Amino acid sequence: MRYPGSAEAALRGVTMTVADGSLTAVLGPNGSGKSTLLRALLGVVRPNGGSTTLDGRDSQAWDRRELARQVGVVPQSETVAFPLTVRAMVAMGRYPHLGPLRAERPADRAAIEQALARCDVQNLRDRSVTALSGGELQRVRIARALAQEPRALALDEPTASLDIRHEMAILGLLRGWADGGITVLLITHQLNLAARFADRMVLLDRGAVAAAGVPREVFREEVLQRVYGWPVRVDQDPITGSVRVVPLAPANTLPRLPPAG
Repeated sequence: MRYPGSAEAALRGVTMTVADGSLTAVLGPNGSGKSTLLRALLGVVRPNGGSTTLDGRDSQAWDRRELARQVGVVPQSETVAFPLTVRAMVAMGRYPHLGPLRAERPADRAAIEQALARCDVQNLRDRSVTALSGGELQRVRIARALAQEPRALALDEPTASLDIRHEMAILGLLRGWADGGITVLLITHQLNLAARFADRMVLLDRGAVAAAGVPREVFREEVLQRVYGWPVRVDQDPITGSVRVVPLAPANTLPRLPPAG
């Protein structure tokens, strides 16, 4: 897939399948094609060759409202055009089920309240979204996607700007939704957290798949060092038992220690 005017392809021969009820993490350096892959899967952009499908149906063939009832999307960034309250922004997640000018039903209100609580933003419900911190706004955006009650979630860097507590809470929530049968596609730079929570991983490098599989299959030192251009060590986290990537300092940047004694 190539954008107009670009000399390099944004995606090159990428083949992947996201299994129902799984949490799949897409990783890779900046500019490796992660966000483009998500946009292609959602039918926002059309590949120059090949195809993308959702439930066996071409991504381009889905009606946008119908797709929104099936897939909740949290993009990497967005512009908030109006000073909505937090509650109103989360309620926008019910639009695909309600349509214009229809009043909320009890089921809609329940979905909104549950999403507010799960993302820990119920105490912000009456605040304008323009008055939120970056981390608070991110949690509200995730709550809006959860309020859709979708069959699948697609999230582009959802834990950006979050502190440790809320980062872990959101990833735990996504893991729980996957365990409950919701399909989750997660784009992230957080290698170790992805290894801890994801069932499968896809590692992109300059628009192509460098590795794919379970975390232990993807996290190989020689592959990661080639893709990221930085020395790493791969071992096992002694607490969680998950595979772990430890960035190393190149030999010529290591601090010089004073002589012993």
